[in-house]
Amino acid sequence: MVATSADPMIRIENVSKFYGHFRALDQVSLDVQAGEVLMIVGPSGSGKSTLLRCINHLEVPDAGRIVVDGILVDNDEKHINAVRAEVGMVFQRFELFPHLTVIENICLAQQKVRRRSRAESQTIARTLLEKVGIPEQAQKYPEQLSGGQQQRVAIARALAMQPKIMLFDEPTSALDPEMIKEVLDVMLALAHEGMTMVVVSHEMGFARNAAHRVAFMDQGRIVEQGPPDKIFSTPQHDRTQLFLSRILH
Repeated sequence: MVATSADPMIRIENVSKFYGHFRALDQVSLDVQAGEVLMIVGPSGSGKSTLLRCINHLEVPDAGRIVVDGILVDNDEKHINAVRAEVGMVFQRFELFPHLTVIENICLAQQKVRRRSRAESQTIARTLLEKVGIPEQAQKYPEQLSGGQQQRVAIARALAMQPKIMLFDEPTSALDPEMIKEVLDVMLALAHEGMTMVVVSHEMGFARNAAHRVAFMDQGRIVEQGPPDKIFSTPQHDRTQLFLSRILH
């Protein structure tokens, strides 16, 4: 299957996921267009992170299908590798290798997966460290960095693979409040550059400034979705209203 310009970058069709008798996702359907920033919000356990992880096959749906840039996400290893080559993911925990320096963390996958030379991968890594605002940290180890700096390294590492799509799974939830802005600023810059992004977060300021659309999830379903201003000011569903009343100040 080859994507056309009219096709969404991500198409999720009737996806369900079970853990035993628990239905984590319940027939979720969702499209994400190229260059769109979609923010997914909802209470803990609503299926947000599970949906994100299904996009790059870290979780395998029990029903439905997902297509990323024209590639069906199934159990075919070629398809999985092709999708993961196009999708960068940033987790709540930074997932950096503690025994490698910052620049080595960013170079490793470039050399192993993209087959780039040491010199080329280091040039790209240094450019990206400039982009995320921490070029001076290149030779440090993760434990020598603040949480915000580690998360910016994680973003740089994902960007080094030149993905078409970036997935963010609660990227600021493990950070101290004063470190959140520095990570959101990097994400905001990416959004303004036209990166296709799916962001699971409760950072409503980011949603207002960067998201084209907000989807509210509860009990494994998308309850409501629309532009941030509409969702935040005039939510249509009682469950959305209740959730937002607790997190919007």
